[in-house]
Amino acid sequence: MISGTTGLIGLLGQPVSHSLSPVMHNAALKAMHLDWRYLALPCEADDLKTVLNGLQAVGCRGLNVTIPHKQQAADLCRELSPLAKRLGAVNTLTPLKEGGWHGHNTDAEGFLAPLQSSPDLWQGAEAVVLGCGGSARAVVAGLQQLPLSTIHVAGRRPDALETFLGDLTSDQGNDSVPLIGMALEADPLNRILKRSKLVVNTTPVGMQGHGDDNAMPLGRDLWTGVDASMTFYDLIYTPRPTPWLMLGQQLGCPSIDGLEMLVQQGAAALRRWSGRADVPVALMREEALRSLNADQVLPERFTD
Repeated sequence: MISGTTGLIGLLGQPVSHSLSPVMHNAALKAMHLDWRYLALPCEADDLKTVLNGLQAVGCRGLNVTIPHKQQAADLCRELSPLAKRLGAVNTLTPLKEGGWHGHNTDAEGFLAPLQSSPDLWQGAEAVVLGCGGSARAVVAGLQQLPLSTIHVAGRRPDALETFLGDLTSDQGNDSVPLIGMALEADPLNRILKRSKLVVNTTPVGMQGHGDDNAMPLGRDLWTGVDASMTFYDLIYTPRPTPWLMLGQQLGCPSIDGLEMLVQQGAAALRRWSGRADVPVALMREEALRSLNADQVLPERFTD
């Protein structure tokens, strides 16, 4: 029941009508007995500053930010967490008592959560990241926290890849995991994949409603010879599974899709806003799955 004391949290982006976040967050809020409601709040880029100021003024308890506002919202924050500064993007805003917003990014935390439950799959191994856009930044920032031997980042544009590598290595020490760039092409990737244990797709290839729904990153032939110990991690979750993840499963490889990342980054945000550790992650996952299966909604964009 909504009353005069009900608190507001929500998601800023454009579009947001497809989002699973209200469903999973409102289920969690009810279970936690918090008198808050989570709403999808469509917002154009030109209006973002005005909307943020207005939501601060009316006592909004917290916000998620999605495409296309993650970088612009970071620029509008009064404070940024070290990770948000490093990535140049936020997905979680918390109001400051003195006014303005504190910006953080929970995407890396959400990405890491399913990997941390099975460290034997990747510990000490090489990892490959397909793509070098905004979502790949959060992925690599997460991977740099793991005891990997090397992280390979494959990008199509040499200039974008060079900038990416510079940004993600500028604050790393001599003992950090080596970060190596390469062309997003089949020939160089084929050699690296033979000795890697984890590959992460941050590109939109295979996403429902994005070109050929049966497409796989760089085509099917590249993947048919990988070892069964390779973990396939696709940030896409519609269709579920993607053709690429389905192939991985057919090859006997462990596979992870982006729905778990969505749930975990949302749970991390709710912990920040509420100051509570008892966020019902399993319930959030259950409600997101139920809504996804019922509506076949378009995904919130982790891919670029």
